[in-house]
Amino acid sequence: MADKPVFAAEKLCVGYRGKALISGIDLSLGRGQILALIGPNGAGKSTILKTVTGQLPAISGKTLIEGRALTQWPRAELARKLAVVLTERVQPEMMTCFEVAAMGRYPYTGRFGALSSKDKDVVWDTLRRVQADDIADRDFGQISDGQRQRILLARALCQQPEVLVLDEPTSFLDIHNKIELLDILLETARVKRTAVILSLHEIDLAEKVADLVMCVKGERAEAPGRADEVFTDAHIKELYGLDRGSYLVSRGSVELVKPEGRPRVFVLGGAGSGLRLYRELQKKRIPFCAGILCKNDMEYEVARALAQTVVSAGAFETADEETKRRALKLMRECGAVLAADRSGNKLNAGLLEAARQHKLKILFSAGELEE
Repeated sequence: MADKPVFAAEKLCVGYRGKALISGIDLSLGRGQILALIGPNGAGKSTILKTVTGQLPAISGKTLIEGRALTQWPRAELARKLAVVLTERVQPEMMTCFEVAAMGRYPYTGRFGALSSKDKDVVWDTLRRVQADDIADRDFGQISDGQRQRILLARALCQQPEVLVLDEPTSFLDIHNKIELLDILLETARVKRTAVILSLHEIDLAEKVADLVMCVKGERAEAPGRADEVFTDAHIKELYGLDRGSYLVSRGSVELVKPEGRPRVFVLGGAGSGLRLYRELQKKRIPFCAGILCKNDMEYEVARALAQTVVSAGAFETADEETKRRALKLMRECGAVLAADRSGNKLNAGLLEAARQHKLKILFSAGELEE
């Protein structure tokens, strides 16, 4: 039997000063699950998170932890169930990193806030867990953004919550710190069985870390769905209003606008050999064609996003004579061939030989086009 939801929102309406922004929010999260909120800037992700954690009053509807409305939990008990890390820059005065992390133990320390030996052990264990024990004695105001995010996460984890909510936790972090923070969240969910809710701008990371994804835009928040259901090219394009460029779900990559105009070169690629050249040509604003690529080739989707025309064969299929003739026709119209694939592929070797016979320019770098 599946666990009962540890966290839920029912018919929730969020907004400011009594004015509704997003209505009809329903979600349910079990222990050990991760829910990511994605959507454009200003869509209302932070408003939802502040409302479900009680930072903002709901216009209507309710949030429940373990089946009990948030408003019915005594404050101290709620702090043992729910921990929150928001994007606001926290600036504790004259506090060490250990002292900031130790604030997460206050729900357990009683009226006078004195840390017991057990509380101190929890703080040290948590600092080690987030790899921040080496900065425990440093002034919180004098550490980097990445270190600060670790300490704020440690403070939340010191509460030993059932539910952990984070608003854009990867903001201001370099890729090294993004990866490590998300790895800690995965470990928290899977090992500690904590339900995690977070908003993310990096949708490629959301796809990798989340069990469930909620899309937020305008006056609506879609019901959470599995990552593989939510992340489709068409859905992401509609969600973010992409009328220029594209996001390729299959690769988790953003591709810029394809160069417009008459193609000047035909790229002979395949098996990843053309990826760097496609993007280099895009940056130089040089229109191009590409081929012959099987539709299951790792670079096919990128070529389709950036090239004027892609000559393709079916997945795991060999190009037929008509496809080869089409590729040669485009090569002759371009007048130049950029040989990306140098692996000895028989198909590309044949096309390259045909290009030589037709006295087309044979190039081996995008820079040669400018020369």
